[in-house]
Amino acid sequence: MAFTVLWLQSGGCGGCSMSLLCAETPDLVAQLRGAGVEFLWHPSLSEQSGAEVKALLADILAGRVRMDALCLEGAVLRGPEGTGRYHVMGGTDLPMMAWVRQLAAVARYVVAVGSCSAYGGMAAASPNILDACGLQYEGVHPGGVLGADFRAQSGLPVVNIAGCPTHPGWVIETLALLAQENLHAEDMDAVGRPRLYADQLVHQGCTRNEYYEYKASARQPAQLGCMMEYMGCVGTQAHADCNNRLWNGEGSCTRGGYACINCTAPEFEEPGHPFAQTPRIAGIPVGLPTDMPKAWFVALSTLAKAATPERVARNAVSDHLLVPPSSTGAEG
Repeated sequence: MAFTVLWLQSGGCGGCSMSLLCAETPDLVAQLRGAGVEFLWHPSLSEQSGAEVKALLADILAGRVRMDALCLEGAVLRGPEGTGRYHVMGGTDLPMMAWVRQLAAVARYVVAVGSCSAYGGMAAASPNILDACGLQYEGVHPGGVLGADFRAQSGLPVVNIAGCPTHPGWVIETLALLAQENLHAEDMDAVGRPRLYADQLVHQGCTRNEYYEYKASARQPAQLGCMMEYMGCVGTQAHADCNNRLWNGEGSCTRGGYACINCTAPEFEEPGHPFAQTPRIAGIPVGLPTDMPKAWFVALSTLAKAATPERVARNAVSDHLLVPPSSTGAEG
């Protein structure tokens, strides 16, 4: 029996669906079929619309059609004044907020696809005139549109596949685990993210790690050095496997020359400074690597910079490789 999924889109850009379509080797349809996952409806991938979708929703709520998982992409918009009428599902005269609450009540699992539906994301950025929130979180605070105590029929809270956008592999693997009844509360971290990707750091596997080790830093866009010290990169703190599970088989933000902005975290959208700048106090980055005391970082940084090979130092501030590694082991 197929594991059935209803996918709705709320306040967002549709980027997670676009990312999902980039699934490959094999393609999206083949991977879903192999995992025994079947979409009851997806706003971009399904042919049904209008009256057909309204009939499907009625059948789900009446128990005539089984819905194993409700997936929501995009933040829930509660404005104005808690009515939810900033976002009414077309042709129903009911706010998406109301549909989400009704459908979540009959779902075996509820899945937030992307940081917007998980925590509010970009849609909830200040001044949040839409009163946007996540399904079970409002930023870092439990609550959201379903409330902190919500549990789906399976007993699980909302599964937060956070990311902006999500990696297709995170979505497909999470749905596959749910289909096998093999995702449990202990398989999610403190903010509801599946640990299959959230137990890693973006820093792991980053191609700039040699520059990081020597604190040989890029100071301008397109330079090859580590982007933590000056360019705003928080890959040493961001929970995701982006540099091990590459995007489209070969890319990641840092490999493309962009700083990691920790898009899988609650409230990443408002770091309090420009994304491409690292806030510093007395020359020390404010955001230090996970689990590293400040004193250790300062000591290791000083030693690393003193030991930086000229090859690494020169390449770090260039937009292309200037000095290749020596074949004899001699640096210079």
